[in-house]
Amino acid sequence: MTQDGITAQQWREAETIWNYHQLGHELRACDAAIGLGSHDLGVATVTAELHQAGLFPVVVFSGGNSPTTRARFPRGEAAHYREHAVSLGMPQDAILVETQAGNTSQNITFSQAVLAEHGIRPRSVLLICKPYMQRRAFATCRRAWPEVDVVCASEPLRLLDYVQSIGDSALVIDMLIGDLQRIIEYPKKGFAIEQNVPTEVLTAYDHLVRSGFDSRLLT
Repeated sequence: MTQDGITAQQWREAETIWNYHQLGHELRACDAAIGLGSHDLGVATVTAELHQAGLFPVVVFSGGNSPTTRARFPRGEAAHYREHAVSLGMPQDAILVETQAGNTSQNITFSQAVLAEHGIRPRSVLLICKPYMQRRAFATCRRAWPEVDVVCASEPLRLLDYVQSIGDSALVIDMLIGDLQRIIEYPKKGFAIEQNVPTEVLTAYDHLVRSGFDSRLLT
């Protein structure tokens, strides 16, 4: 057994899924950015860094609350993201806030509306999210906003680094599994475009679900 009761095989399977979730997009300047709300304040950290690097002029931090973020971000995900980015030196006039979105599709469509209200109609968007959410965010944006060119970004972390930042190995694996299930199932519901899922990723998914990493699965 490894740390937190995760076996070596389970860790390898989790890394297989972690790597699949990340798209490896080459970062480049975009007309605007969207910071997708979640429990992970690292999204706001990397947003401030990428703005400082000149990759976008304005970001919409998007997100209200969910059962998993209400205690951590009582004023809403977007509000806390904004405060954190400003504390890191990001100028306030480079930040717009959208506080109603409750899922990724709403993050995209509501942020598009906020940008339009400010006269911004981007041809390219930098989606900034948790490391394991890149693929699902991309697939969702391609469905909800097909005409925009999408580049995905997140903190450049290894799985071990991310687990250490969250402090709960089993929870992180559960979240990897939950996002992968949504990548598989959401295209059938019209929420996202289809993504190819390699056999080794599906095998890792099946093994981990059978091992009980299932708290974030759709019911």
